[in-house]
Parts: sequence; structure tokens; C-alpha cells
Amino acid sequence: MIKVSVFYPNKPGSHFDVDYYTKAHMPMALRLLGSALKGVSVEIGVSGAAPDLAPPFWAIAGFTCDSVQAFTEAFLPHAAELQGDIPKYTDVVPAFQISEVSQMNIPGSL
Repeated sequence: MIKVSVFYPNKPGSHFDVDYYTKAHMPMALRLLGSALKGVSVEIGVSGAAPDLAPPFWAIAGFTCDSVQAFTEAFLPHAAELQGDIPKYTDVVPAFQISEVSQMNIPGSL
């Protein structure tokens, strides 16, 4: 399994419309990427390392898929539409990372 993470940096003077992102953009992404997705997460930044510090990211989205190929085949036909929607909710350039996902068990949870 792989996870595609999308990081939206919280830069001074930038904006991020959480309402549009969670109610319009992410549902569109789910619809367009369809069955390639095995899991999706959205994290909205609350604070930095201390409660009085701004979060380093406005949001982080995670898309879990079976493989890079599965994600690419689902994403590329809709890339222009998904990326074209970004200015509707933020003025920051997102950063992407593809990671291999490993499952870990918490001791005593079995």
C-alpha cells in the first residue's frame, strides 16, 4: 500500500478556506479518484508544537491506494480539474509525498 500525502503550508499572509476544501474539493476528489482509493484522511491544522504556535500546515490530505500505478491511473485523467480547483480554497502551493505504508501494532492491543 502507498499513501499520497498533500501538505498545504501555513505561510504568513496565506489563506485556506477549510469549508470549501472539506465540503467541495475533497468530495470532488473522492468522486473522481473513485475505486482506486482504499482510504482517505483530512487533517486540519490546529496548532504547532505548542498550543500558542500556529500549525506548520493549513491541512494535510492522505490518499491510500494499492500502488503508485493505481493512484497515477486514477489521478492523471483528472489532474487538470483537481489542480484547477486549488485557487478556490488556497493561495499556497501544495507539496506532495508518496510513501510506502507499513502497519504497526500497538503493544498490548492484540
